Amino acid sequence: MQTTRLPIIIQGGMGAGVSDWRLARAVSTTGQLGVVSGTALDAILARRLQMGDPGGHIRRALDHFPVPGVAARILDRYFVPGGKAASAPFKSKPLPSESPSKAATELLVASNFVEVFLAKEGHDGLVGINFLEKIQVPTLPSLYGAMLAGVSCVLMGAGIPRAIPGVIDQLARGEGVELALDVQGALKGETFTTRFDPAAFWPEGPRTLARPAFYAIIASVTLGVVMARKASGRVDGLIIEGPTAGGHNAPPRGPQSLSIKGEPIYGERDAVDLEAIRALGLPFWLAGSYASPAQIANALEAGAAGVQVGTAFAYCEESGLDATLKQQVLALSRAGRAEVFTDPVASPTGFPFKVVRVPGTLGDPEGPRRTHRLCDLGYLRQAYRKPDGSLGWRCSAEPVDDYVAKGGTPEDAAGRMCLCNGLTANIGLGQARSEAEGGPELPLLTSGDDVATVARFLKPGAATYRAADVVENLLSGVPAAAGA
Repeated sequence: MQTTRLPIIIQGGMGAGVSDWRLARAVSTTGQLGVVSGTALDAILARRLQMGDPGGHIRRALDHFPVPGVAARILDRYFVPGGKAASAPFKSKPLPSESPSKAATELLVASNFVEVFLAKEGHDGLVGINFLEKIQVPTLPSLYGAMLAGVSCVLMGAGIPRAIPGVIDQLARGEGVELALDVQGALKGETFTTRFDPAAFWPEGPRTLARPAFYAIIASVTLGVVMARKASGRVDGLIIEGPTAGGHNAPPRGPQSLSIKGEPIYGERDAVDLEAIRALGLPFWLAGSYASPAQIANALEAGAAGVQVGTAFAYCEESGLDATLKQQVLALSRAGRAEVFTDPVASPTGFPFKVVRVPGTLGDPEGPRRTHRLCDLGYLRQAYRKPDGSLGWRCSAEPVDDYVAKGGTPEDAAGRMCLCNGLTANIGLGQARSEAEGGPELPLLTSGDDVATVARFLKPGAATYRAADVVENLLSGVPAAAGA
């Protein structure tokens, strides 16, 4: 990172566009680590432009994008002056692929550059970017775009990101990189990869870039050991995420069983031995229901550098979450009725996924359901080996017949939800669809268990709160924070 000072608070990278540049910037300017989500940034940038780019922020950032011609091509394809009609669908962008087109690569690099640039604009605080290891094919150009903008730190979880520290090292040296893909049905010794070469993308570009820090998000000592001792390059810290955190959770260890409510049951085997983590010699942060001064004090006493907090920031003014959704959840929290369900099957990844039960959303068990399955964003598609040895892509949330035709099973498709479309709907960028197509996309809100009490950050008489209010609250019990 660009400083030796470690933050006490890392703002979590919640969902596509929830931890956007405004939120990361707001947290960063308090002296803590603001983090933008790197998920689906190409789609988000394309849709923001089609909404007319209110405030001109994307166009301002694209003016600083250094690769000649890229910004003009993106604006020509996606920018709609004044914004598209509400009933008009968003223009599609290329699906993620192991061999992306030039246009797809440019959009990935530029969108990550834009998000980090805007988060860093006008201050010298720390700004990180969060990626999911399971979303592999956009990773290389996304990393390059974030590094072009001078990102301070890269965070990655939802898998075992052993290869990423070495990739970051190579990109910092201006070298071409490749990433091995997880491919279902691959034969022994068979390898499928995706590649990115900075010199081919921008021949006149810099030969070196600043190397950001790398933090691995893990849920067990075993993964901590792997990352600390067997990663491809330097790991600068670990974030230990418990099962009460929002988004995807690591599955319980050992035999799987469900509670009466149908949620995965976590037990003693899922508790992380912090003494063993300390013995690895890396700074670490604790995540999952640590959003209180008392919990921060407990984390520091246990040897942690601090905590990662997501849910508390998700409902502040600066987050990218739709304002109406924020107010719905804050009202439920005030009334003691905010509830999260850890759904064992909703996510096409197979990981348990936290779903907030908000009326009118896909998380409402009594609410509407989409009757038309589809996969038109494709971030959570799984690579598989076709009989002819080539690479194919399938998603257990796509139409069941399509999934089965690609070698999937009806059982694996049961209960799956399209997270890609639900999460973009959370931030007001859901696709417009006709009734014949199932109607407009509905939100699918995710948060940690702390959503039950998130209204505690509201000051008396206030209907909203700011990111700075969260930071002030959390650090109120840390004497050294005032001088940090």
